[in-house]
Amino acid sequence: MIVAIDGKVVKKEPTSICIKCASGVTYKLAVSLQCSMLIKEENVELYVTQIIREDANLLFGFVDIDEQRMFEKLIKLNGVGPSTALAICSTLTPTAFSLALKNSDTDSFIKVPGIGLKSAKRILVELGDFVLENSLDLTAQERNDAALALEALGFKKDKIQAVLFTCKSSSTQELIKEALNKLQK
Repeated sequence: MIVAIDGKVVKKEPTSICIKCASGVTYKLAVSLQCSMLIKEENVELYVTQIIREDANLLFGFVDIDEQRMFEKLIKLNGVGPSTALAICSTLTPTAFSLALKNSDTDSFIKVPGIGLKSAKRILVELGDFVLENSLDLTAQERNDAALALEALGFKKDKIQAVLFTCKSSSTQELIKEALNKLQK
């Protein structure tokens, strides 16, 4: 079983990457859009999830271990295959995924291509208690408080959520200040 790949990026597309290893073998891995954006260097090391089927040997690459855990948890759900799980990883960062689960936010999952209200509700019910280890540096309450404060200032909810996931502040006050700076640009 392949668990990681280290090598030179030979070809990069938005949802796949070809990596040539030191042994001379080149592997093609499916990646999320989030992962693809993070790969900037010529040499890269990716965590790998390998799915072996009767007709295929599929490799999925991840820069972030939390994104890999998210993917692996999603593919275990009934009705969520690797393509849908990768679409969720492309749409939601591990932090956004954790917050959507904690807040029972069906809207975050409905934004994913191929996920409707029924599927979003099923994901929330089945994964409601699932938490990624490194994805929440702030508590959900601190982020929620910051979101409410920004909403009270007149910013739209979807823009607020998108900006909050990019912020790195460690307290509610700092988070609000950082988000305000980003929202006003």
